[in-house]
Amino acid sequence: MDNIINQAKNILKIESEAVSALIDRIDKNFIHAIEILHSCESKVVVTGMGKSGIIGRKIAATLASTGTPAFFLNPAEGGHGDVGVVSKGDVVLAISNSGGTEEIIRILPTLKRMDIRIIAMTGNLQSALAKASDVVLDVSVKEEACPMGLAPTASTTATLAMGDALAITLLDKKGFTEEDFAFFHPGGNLGRRLLLTVEDLMHTGRAIPSVHADTLMKDAIMEISSKRLGITAVTDDGRKLSGVITDGDLRRGLEKWGEGFFSLRTGDVMTHRPKTITGNMLAAKAVAIMEKYSITVLMVTDEEGNIKGVIHLHDLLKAGIV
Repeated sequence: MDNIINQAKNILKIESEAVSALIDRIDKNFIHAIEILHSCESKVVVTGMGKSGIIGRKIAATLASTGTPAFFLNPAEGGHGDVGVVSKGDVVLAISNSGGTEEIIRILPTLKRMDIRIIAMTGNLQSALAKASDVVLDVSVKEEACPMGLAPTASTTATLAMGDALAITLLDKKGFTEEDFAFFHPGGNLGRRLLLTVEDLMHTGRAIPSVHADTLMKDAIMEISSKRLGITAVTDDGRKLSGVITDGDLRRGLEKWGEGFFSLRTGDVMTHRPKTITGNMLAAKAVAIMEKYSITVLMVTDEEGNIKGVIHLHDLLKAGIV
């Protein structure tokens, strides 16, 4: 058992050292690569065979999700017509640890004739791929984690880390924001938090519990009960919000006034200047307000104080905002 633990630790040590070694290689070549990617007029085409191809697919996906149009091209298929997807203005990011991957070397003349800029990620700076590229990023490793030195392990880990360094540095240079990220991830939690607004989730129209300031409390209780949101808005003669009455106000009112509570007017019981939110605010902002003031429901108003809707914590939970 000790042998298993020691072996696993040694593998992680080798791979972590392979990544750490990249730090000192972030130099003018890396800057040049970022400048080429940033000035790309079209898309980034990532290519690589075998395990390098798998890493390339992940790098392409990371680039695409962080604001840089990118896709993966299998170089073997590229040599049989698929290189036709590459167009003027593209940048090719070619990955090959040896720098001599036959399938990649075979499509280089076509790319050169198209005047495509090539960024190489390789462990061999004297390779054919390195010599044919506009800029070379050194991802060589001292050793593979595989005891036979055959299975790509530390080398693919280092390549993936360098790809992440490219993508995230490029993200920052482009000024890519959380909102931009959410736009490309509408199905994820972040997308929901940064794209859904209060207006998308609020109750509107007849679903809004509302009474007049002169309404008797017994009728207000019926309104709160029927709309099932634990609140009712109290309005003036128009649609402006004067205050609110919540389930909590009902409990406190009954304790204070007893039976006489039912004969009071809502204007005498309501909470003045309640917390509100506008419909164009992010739903996540509604959550923040509810958490700050320990409440579960907010009236939605426009800038003039007119009632537009109501949003409950349950609505936010169902939408995955919380």
